[in-house]
Amino acid sequence: MPRPKTHDDALRVRLLDRAGELLSTEGPGALSLRRLAADVNTSTTAVYSLFGGKSALLNALYDEAFRRFGERVAAVPETDDPVEDIVRMGLVYRDSALADPQFYLVMFSKVVPNFEPVAESREAANRTFLPLVRNVGRAVRAGLFVEVPHEDVALALWGLAHGLVSLEINGNLPPTTEVAPVYERAIRSQVGGWRR
Repeated sequence: MPRPKTHDDALRVRLLDRAGELLSTEGPGALSLRRLAADVNTSTTAVYSLFGGKSALLNALYDEAFRRFGERVAAVPETDDPVEDIVRMGLVYRDSALADPQFYLVMFSKVVPNFEPVAESREAANRTFLPLVRNVGRAVRAGLFVEVPHEDVALALWGLAHGLVSLEINGNLPPTTEVAPVYERAIRSQVGGWRR
C-alpha cells in the first residue's frame, strides 16, 4: 500500500498564497521558509518537499500567479464583437488583480531583487498577453481598428489597465473614487481611440 501523501496540492496552494501575501505586504525580507511554514501551520520539511528551496518557491509563485491570471483571461468568451471582447478582457484584468492581489507584485515588479523566473515560466507568462493581441487582430481585420501592429495596440491597452490597477491595489487613488466605473470608462475610451 502506498504511503499517504501528506504534502498535497491544497497545502501547496496555501503556501503560495501566503508567500505572495508576505512579499506584497511586507517585502522580500519577510519571506523566510521557516516563517512561511509557521504561518501556514506546517513544517519547513513540507516546504522543501513541495518546492525544493526558496528559489524554486519563488518560481512556483510566479507560475501560479500567471496561471491564475491566464485562466481568467482565457475564459473571456470570444463573440462576434472583438472590440467588446477587448473591453471585457480589460475588466477581467482588474478582476483578476483584485481576486489575487498577493500575486500582483510578483507578476509585474521586481519585488524580490535578483529573482529571474526560469525561461519556461517567462514564456508561459508572455503567453497570457496573446489573447489580447489576438482580439486586437480580429478588430483590425474586421475594419474596426486602425491598421497598426496588433502588439502596439495591445501594449497600450495593457499599460492603461496595469497603471490603473496598480494605483488601486497600492492604495494610491483618492478615497472617494468609485473605481469600477472610472476604470471601465477609461478602458472604453482607450479602445475607442483605436477605432477606424
